[in-house]
Amino acid sequence: MSDQKSELFKNISVTNQLALAKALTYLERTGPQSLIQFPELLSPTKKALRIGITGPPGAGKSTLIGHLINELRSRHLSIGVLAIDPSSPFSRGAILGDRIRYSDHFNDDQVFIRSLGTRGSLGGLCSSAYLMLRAYDLAGFDVVLIETVGVGQTELEIMNVADSIVVVLVPESGDSIQAMKAGLLEIADIYVVNKSDRPGADAFTRELQAQMQNPSQKIINTVATESKGIIELADAVTSQSFTKQNPVDRIKAEAKALLRTEIEQKVDKEIENIHTPDDLLSFFK
Repeated sequence: MSDQKSELFKNISVTNQLALAKALTYLERTGPQSLIQFPELLSPTKKALRIGITGPPGAGKSTLIGHLINELRSRHLSIGVLAIDPSSPFSRGAILGDRIRYSDHFNDDQVFIRSLGTRGSLGGLCSSAYLMLRAYDLAGFDVVLIETVGVGQTELEIMNVADSIVVVLVPESGDSIQAMKAGLLEIADIYVVNKSDRPGADAFTRELQAQMQNPSQKIINTVATESKGIIELADAVTSQSFTKQNPVDRIKAEAKALLRTEIEQKVDKEIENIHTPDDLLSFFK
C-alpha cells in the first residue's frame, strides 16, 4: 500500500473535510476490501448518534433535516449527513446533490454532507453506506443523520444502522396509512407529521396514534418551512438511544450487505462474458 493510502484515514476529522471526502470516495470505490486495509474503521474511539430519517417522497424530509441541522448546531454538536439517493440508471451516481439540498450548511466546518447513490443494490442499503458510517464515527462526529430515498427495502434496512428512526409523514398520508402499517410505520421511534398546518392534520395525528404499536413511540407535529416543532424533534432524537438490535444482529446485517456487494460485483464481471445463447447456457453449467 502506498504511503498516501496508508495515511488516508489518519487525518480524517470533523474539521478536516477534504481528508474525509477523499476517504469516503475511497471507501465507495474499494468496497468491503477497505476493512482489511484499514481495520481502524472497526474500532473507532467514539461512535456518533445515528438518526435515520425516512418517509414517502414529498413529505419534506430534506427541508426538515436542514432545520434540524440548524437546531443541533445551536447546541454545539457536529453533524454528519449521509443522504441516500436513487441512482441514475446510466452513471449509477446519486441523482440529487447535497449542495442543492443543504446549501445553507456548505460552509460550516462542523457539518459534513455526502450524497450516496443506492447503486442498484438489490436488498436495500448498499455496502458503501455501512462503510461510510464507520468513517463518520472515526472522524468523531456527534450526530449522523441518515436520509433515505423514501421507498422500498432501504427503509426497513435502516434499522440495521440507526439508533433512532424518524418517519416523516404529511396529513395526506392518511389515505395510505394502512398500506404502510406492515412496514414503514412499524420501524418508527418518532413519527413526524410535517406540514401540519394543512387541513386534516389533527385527524391524521389521531389516526396515527390509534395505529401506534409501542407506547414509547412519539408523534411530533412540525411545519418545517417555518421551523415549527424542530426544537421538540431535536429534543426527542437526542434524549436517548432507541437501538432496536443488539450488536451481534447489527454486525450480521452489515456482513450480509458487504457480502452481497462482493457477490453482485462477481456476477457483473461474469455477465460481461455473455454474448450468445451458448454463453448463457455455459454460465449455468
